[in-house]
Amino acid sequence: MSALADAAADYLRLRNRLGHDLAEYHRLLPRFIAFLDDSRLPTVTVSAALGWANAPEVDPLTTMAARRMTIARGFARHMSGLDPRTEIPPFGLVASRRRHHEPFIFSPADIDTLLTGARSLRTRFASATHHTLIGLLATTGMRVGEAIRLDRGDVDETDAVLTIRESKFGKSRLVPVQPSVLAALHRYARLRDRVHREPTTVSFFVSIRRNRMVYPTIHAVFRNLCDSAEIGTTAICRPRIHDLRYTFAVRTLLGWYRVGEDVDARLPVLSTYLGHRDPRWTYWYLSAAPELLALAARRLESGREVGTR
Repeated sequence: MSALADAAADYLRLRNRLGHDLAEYHRLLPRFIAFLDDSRLPTVTVSAALGWANAPEVDPLTTMAARRMTIARGFARHMSGLDPRTEIPPFGLVASRRRHHEPFIFSPADIDTLLTGARSLRTRFASATHHTLIGLLATTGMRVGEAIRLDRGDVDETDAVLTIRESKFGKSRLVPVQPSVLAALHRYARLRDRVHREPTTVSFFVSIRRNRMVYPTIHAVFRNLCDSAEIGTTAICRPRIHDLRYTFAVRTLLGWYRVGEDVDARLPVLSTYLGHRDPRWTYWYLSAAPELLALAARRLESGREVGTR
């Protein structure tokens, strides 16, 4: 470990003892340290913090850049007491105001088109990897990062569940999957093990270079698939791979409303499945599709009518 890595570990231990919730710090601070080490910097500088916060893999439509800068600034304050060369980034370098992204809800035909497009990638293994990954995200609503972090031992074929470890908010959970999903994962694993007979990573999804998949590559492939198929060309915001998660949640809620399920009673189940900290976050998906919002409004109005009889 580098001296910066040791200092970062001490910093996290100190803040943990003070009772801070540092799940995101534990995930992101080591990446910042790696960035500094790769740049051969002995401590934090303003330019390094700004470069890491606005790195190419950071989606500008999210608050990730601002959150990265907050983490870099906090660590810089800690380091300033240890190394006088440390520069503490001032506030205001990165806008913290959230930009609203209008979710794109993929139709079943859109998803079929994406899966077909993934089949035409330049190598059989790359095709299988992206085809399986997109299918998994579409059928489970998992976060992209959760799929990337899946290890081979996290896919339980006996009980048909996936183990999601230390995801957002530091939570872990089990995600049951349908037999067809499990079969697709099994086919991919067989091909992966034939192509890479001597594994160099425990990751379930593997790149053509035998490493764990990384988000920028997945994002770029998905973006090209959408553009090639002209998916979302008239949408307010360009479709993102994260919108597969919105689509899964919206389709699930729509199905429940259409068959007359008690959505309020079932919502905590969906919230747990998606890994939300609170069901209130899951309610946000009601605004992601006009049809869903209309069904919810009609259900509410119907309930009021029954209550007044």
